Amino acid sequence: MKRPSWPTVLLALGAALLLLVGVLYVAPSDDYILLPDHARALKPLVVVRGERPDRDGGGVYYVAVDVRQASLLEQLFPGLQDGATLVPEHVLNPQGVDEKVRRQAELRAMRRSQRYASAVALKALGLPVRIEPVGAGVAKTVPGYPAAGKLRARDLIIAVDGEAVTLPDDLTRILSKHRPGETVALRLRRRGRERELMIRTVPNPENPRRPFLGIELQEPKITLPLPVKFDLGQVGGPSAGLAFALDLLEELGRDVDHGQRVAATGEIGLDGSVREVGGVKQKTIGARRSDMDVFLVPGENAAEARRYANGLRVVPVDSFQQALQALATKAETS
Repeated sequence: MKRPSWPTVLLALGAALLLLVGVLYVAPSDDYILLPDHARALKPLVVVRGERPDRDGGGVYYVAVDVRQASLLEQLFPGLQDGATLVPEHVLNPQGVDEKVRRQAELRAMRRSQRYASAVALKALGLPVRIEPVGAGVAKTVPGYPAAGKLRARDLIIAVDGEAVTLPDDLTRILSKHRPGETVALRLRRRGRERELMIRTVPNPENPRRPFLGIELQEPKITLPLPVKFDLGQVGGPSAGLAFALDLLEELGRDVDHGQRVAATGEIGLDGSVREVGGVKQKTIGARRSDMDVFLVPGENAAEARRYANGLRVVPVDSFQQALQALATKAETS
């Protein structure tokens, strides 16, 4: 029998290798991959009555993270794509939580961030914003997360680890003192009676470094003096809150960007505080690739952002007012 020539053997091996790579590229793994996305201008996506045209060529941008299930090839070689981070499935989807449930929670967080940002921005303009707090009342629990089966709709959380809770933001602030996996003591009022529960936290699907219980709280009733509409499609999560508030001020005539292309990330509270978010590596790379002039990030995220800035100016902020001041100060010294 005639032996195949070396060129034939090499071609066969090459074809087999290409086939293997193709299979690994298509076949899904058990992990998820986080990838940078480009910065997106908010002006075309936000509609508010009384908005004014942009006259200086700047703009406020938000930066999202592309999250999807990793292929086997990406699981084996995550470094093939610049800025990629591999995340185990149990971090984003704890046991018993499917992709659909997680996405629904992210979309609810996005809608909440839009309401909070609108309230903060319009209050900063001196407009009458009415906020009727409802305490830290439980609206529902998310199936598969620790609170499911322990807390009920209409429960009122009044303390965490002995510290009083009077607003939804209080619960977030106190929980942030813990690490995922730690147990917290909740005191709640149910049907007029107080009781205590111990609940073990899990990683927050939006930011795995933060603890999460899987509670959807009753939102304060927010009455705005004028309508604000957002159209971000299926983008989820609370991390664009700071960018939303900055853009609203800009669109209503306040010179926020001072002619700069400003990217911003950070969860915003009703008190104007700016909280830590996840995916900062990917967001920084996305802002840099999009030729932003400045990237505003929560103070807790600043060190990580600077590791990937490569010349992009990173400004840490812990509140909405601090963000406005930082942008104004840069404009005065430029």
